[in-house]
Amino acid sequence: GAWPERRAAGMVARGLRALRAAAAGRGRGGRRGLSTRPARAPAADYQDAIRTLNSLQTNASFLEQLRRERPDPRAQLEAMRGFLERSGLQVEDLDGLNIIHVTGTKGKGSACAFTERILRGYGLKTGFYSSPHLVQVRERIRINGQPLSKELFSKYFWLVYNRLEETKDAAQASMPAYFRFLTIMAFHVFLQEKVDLAVLEVGIGGAYDCTNIIRTPVVCGVSSLGIDHTSILGDTVEKIAWQKGGIFKPGVPAFTVPQPERPLEVLRDRARELGCPLYVCPELDAFEAGSQALELGLAGGHQRSNAALALQLARTWLHMELLAQPSVPPRSKEGTWGGSWGGHTNTRWPCRGPWGVGGAIGWRSPPPCCPRSGSEVRVLLFNATGDRDTAALLKLLLPCHFDYAVFCPNFTELSVTGSADQQNFTVTLENALTRCLENQKTWGRLLEEKGGQETPWLSPPRQVGGLLEPAPLRGGGAALLLVPPAERPLNSPSLVFPCLSHALQWIAQGRDPHLPAPPPKGGAHPQPVASSGAVLLQEAATIHVLVTGSLHLVGGVLKLLDPSLSQ
Repeated sequence: GAWPERRAAGMVARGLRALRAAAAGRGRGGRRGLSTRPARAPAADYQDAIRTLNSLQTNASFLEQLRRERPDPRAQLEAMRGFLERSGLQVEDLDGLNIIHVTGTKGKGSACAFTERILRGYGLKTGFYSSPHLVQVRERIRINGQPLSKELFSKYFWLVYNRLEETKDAAQASMPAYFRFLTIMAFHVFLQEKVDLAVLEVGIGGAYDCTNIIRTPVVCGVSSLGIDHTSILGDTVEKIAWQKGGIFKPGVPAFTVPQPERPLEVLRDRARELGCPLYVCPELDAFEAGSQALELGLAGGHQRSNAALALQLARTWLHMELLAQPSVPPRSKEGTWGGSWGGHTNTRWPCRGPWGVGGAIGWRSPPPCCPRSGSEVRVLLFNATGDRDTAALLKLLLPCHFDYAVFCPNFTELSVTGSADQQNFTVTLENALTRCLENQKTWGRLLEEKGGQETPWLSPPRQVGGLLEPAPLRGGGAALLLVPPAERPLNSPSLVFPCLSHALQWIAQGRDPHLPAPPPKGGAHPQPVASSGAVLLQEAATIHVLVTGSLHLVGGVLKLLDPSLSQ
């Protein structure tokens, strides 16, 4: 929107005045006249820092322009070096960090979380940079497994932001985009907080990702490869493997989980091209021979390959940096190996009275579902963004036999005054809702192909000429219930809501104290589908909800169900 640039300038005005006053007393020497002391943060709180950070998000129209024009990706890395130098660091400074660099399509975040937890178990001070965040942006930069405190986040944010503002000139008038800024900020944090090692998760791809500005990682890793971000990385798994292999460095060992033959051959070609020794990880069973089976801190059979990769990365780091060669890493206090990674894997949150919610991300087979019992209703809450293959994801969910499928964007509220941590300017509400309708249509088609689904309680929806059907809410608000302008009635029990709070209110039907009940019949949900479904939900002994498809969706649900996570 229009507010970010105007508001951001105002928020940091006081800090800039202080910086300019300090600069007047400095000598002419040094790097671009920068002080060796940290920049003094303006009298602004954490939320001001987050709102200013959000002003660096690339808006949706500009992103679409970039997709059409396809600028040279090599220029992006060169620009990253310029931003890094303006922030007060040289690329050579990053050589002082002992970095473990990890890429992949599925499981790279889990592999990083395992690796960090293993090495922290040896008493090392760890840094961990990952994306995206679930509830608060400071989750992306962690010290010893904990997100930066709001005070530390604000300190380092203003340090980097003010230095970049200070070094603007006619030739360098721009600021780095959101992810680049956080990457630069993470480097400052890890250097100044003097971590023993930093686990760095690639954002997108590898070769031209801004994390790939580093030159001398200790070891690199590649998790399972698949199709993702095709508009940026390419439309085949071989092209994507070429991008992922771009993090390999001369003489730096790299490990990959077992891959299909063709992408594995591409990785091997890249390793030979870049002079990198590449190894394929053995299965985790090989490390358990003669010892007790490892109980992983993350659920799901696919996590065993992520754990095997993490074990190789951790062992290699320890051997090269400490000349140590552990066989099996220590267990956590909870008796598991590898720690937790909330919301990023199959997770079941505690039951909230007669309804329970769980999240699953990164599955390659149907996620585990609760056994059916008595009068139970199963609800799928789904969203997928970008160029992900929605049909393939939804097809995996068919065996769970959901009674209802609910589709909504990743927005927690319709109001823009919600948590700044979850504001997203990179997509418009209209585009997000259109994608939800497409996902709903795909779900209906998959059910038809499966042979239909008997839903005697489902009434045919009324014909609606447009996409949005508003109705007043108590308190003057409005709930938007979306129905597709179909030529014939729906034959699948599915609804689209414009935000998570409205979707969860309808699903919970007053069963959760954090979620107000929807208005009575004839209020916010006049459509027959919604009212009929509400009866089924109201009469159910239990409601089980699976939230999946997007980490941002899972994070939004976590925020709504547990407001303390935003504190």
